[in-house]
Amino acid sequence: MTIILTNDDGIDAPGIRALQQAVNGEGIIVAPQHHQSGCSHQVNTYKPIQVQRRSDKEYAVASTPADCTRIAISHICQDVKYVISGINAGGNLGVDSYVSGTVAAAREAVIQGIPGIAISHYIKKTLVVDWELATRWTVTVLDKLFSLPLPPGSFWNVNLPHLEPGAPEPELVFCKPSRDPLPISYRVEGDKYYYQGEYAKRDRTPGTDVDLCFSGYIAITQLQL
Repeated sequence: MTIILTNDDGIDAPGIRALQQAVNGEGIIVAPQHHQSGCSHQVNTYKPIQVQRRSDKEYAVASTPADCTRIAISHICQDVKYVISGINAGGNLGVDSYVSGTVAAAREAVIQGIPGIAISHYIKKTLVVDWELATRWTVTVLDKLFSLPLPPGSFWNVNLPHLEPGAPEPELVFCKPSRDPLPISYRVEGDKYYYQGEYAKRDRTPGTDVDLCFSGYIAITQLQL
């Protein structure tokens, strides 16, 4: 099974290396050359896109995650069975999916008729991410999701929790995405507005991915085009 690995944190981010380990190094990495977080489903149609071939299994693309998916499945590998995006350093819960480049890469795969999975890691500011642990959890997640059918036009959005060291293994929970808005707050200095919404203080409708991930579960939602 040919798998494309991508992200929006950039090809050298620790999250995509953790994802690569989770698939036993079998995936082909086609990821942004630089950080592209929050770019949503932006694509480049007006200037050349430089692609640096680092090896037969690694390509750095000077563009967005959605473009990485497009180029991967159209030119780099034409027998793609899955596109997996992540592991993002930060949650992509609920309405985050509309601004997330991580999610957009998986969504673009589905638009092209290929199953997609987006994986993100919620981060608590007081804790350090254990990427080895994230790899282990991702192995469990992928084993489960690869065995499940996906209706046409849908894809998986996975959010790993951020637990205290030594905490029990988190359970996988299939749930609905939150529709609650992100906190919106700006610090104003003259004519400049600096976003300072506090992610961890967003609304937590019971049973949604936000509530479950914040509560220490691996939250899995099925998103539709």
